[in-house]
Amino acid sequence: MPWRLQFWLQSVFALAERVITLATSTLAAKRRSLDRQLGAILATPSGCDLTRDLQAKIGRARAQLLVFLAHPGAVEPTNNGSERLLRPAVIQRKMTNGYRAMWAAEGEAAIRTVVDTARLIGVSPFSTILKTVSA
Repeated sequence: MPWRLQFWLQSVFALAERVITLATSTLAAKRRSLDRQLGAILATPSGCDLTRDLQAKIGRARAQLLVFLAHPGAVEPTNNGSERLLRPAVIQRKMTNGYRAMWAAEGEAAIRTVVDTARLIGVSPFSTILKTVSA
């Protein structure tokens, strides 16, 4: 199973690199093919506990694995972007040993949400915060 899963993942990432250049019908066909291949990988019997555990985890996440094909260019094939956005909050939490009050944690989360959303839509984070506070 490991080499089949590795080959499947290589196929997925190769497709992800050209997802915005392909027609919707082509993406749908490739998604069906990849889903069929994954089904075969997950159905392969194994005597290894680790392999069965991995098959079970992938099976639970199966519906989310190929979402980027349904939304070409809008959804990344990995969660690296989300991880990068979370990194400053994680570093801040580790440096300060967390928050003593829930309102402080919720406040920072709200500010980060406003700033990240503003950046995402191409608006100045500072002006967005000013508008939010003055509203």
